Amino acid sequence: MTKLISVVTPCYNEEASIQFCYERVRQIFSEHLPEYHYEHIFCDNSSLDKTVSILRHIASTDRNIKLILNARNFGPMRSNFHGVLQASGEAIFVFLPADLQDPPELMPEFVKKWEEGYQVVAGVRKQREEGFLWRSVRKLYYRTVTQFANIYIPPDVGDFQLIDKVVLEQLKQMDDYYPYMRGMIASCGFRVTTLDYTWKARVHGVSQNKLFHLVDQGLNGLISFTNIPLRMCMTLGFLLSGLSIAYALIQVFWNVIFYRIFSPPGIATLIVAVFFFSGVQLFFIGVLGEYIGAIHSQVRKRPLVIEKERVNF
Repeated sequence: MTKLISVVTPCYNEEASIQFCYERVRQIFSEHLPEYHYEHIFCDNSSLDKTVSILRHIASTDRNIKLILNARNFGPMRSNFHGVLQASGEAIFVFLPADLQDPPELMPEFVKKWEEGYQVVAGVRKQREEGFLWRSVRKLYYRTVTQFANIYIPPDVGDFQLIDKVVLEQLKQMDDYYPYMRGMIASCGFRVTTLDYTWKARVHGVSQNKLFHLVDQGLNGLISFTNIPLRMCMTLGFLLSGLSIAYALIQVFWNVIFYRIFSPPGIATLIVAVFFFSGVQLFFIGVLGEYIGAIHSQVRKRPLVIEKERVNF
């Protein structure tokens, strides 16, 4: 029996690249994976350009193409994960970007590793075709998550991964309002291998993932799978306490020598106490607010996305 492989591509305002993505995947399965059936699921996040019309035309001519059209923009993480949950393949590429920065040319290698018995084949972005600053920030973030996560998440692993359907069944049991897929897949366990590749520069169009979205996604990863923000609070609290005590001792010494010359008795102590407790409390409230916000969103049990339409399902 011919095996079915699912490919999931989230998209938002990708009119410049969506046709190239479709054609490239079709070519790869035709030339390198002809013994497999495939379905290519495009999850559109309520694009404002011609992305949907291009996808409708493609889907009308190719039954391998399936569309999920969201009622509004629910963010790339939710939209992508929702598409993964709708996949019906024996194996699933959980994320193939429309801009092809994660190279689809590696898909046959992923499938080969899967056929060898690995339930998870994860792509490792060893090299990045981007500026030094962004490259350094991403590496630092990935290593921070790897170092402090309560599970092992290989460094530089993104969402470009091939998972077996047994892993998908476990993901379906995870009721997460803001999915961090690389962490969720790692938490499932199973037999894992990795493939190194170069994360390519975008050729067509402009990325819709702005700085604010990247920060939001990064914080989600830290909050979901690490306790480093709370540990940072504790460490900073001890540090501020130590500095405050040191400053208080200096003030005591200073006032003994210059008694009532620079300030009335007690003023320095009040200044130290006000700044110390205000700074510590505000910082802690901010960190606790992130966790409380995550809990609040989780317990409200809203759907990952609201679909407007499906095509070819």
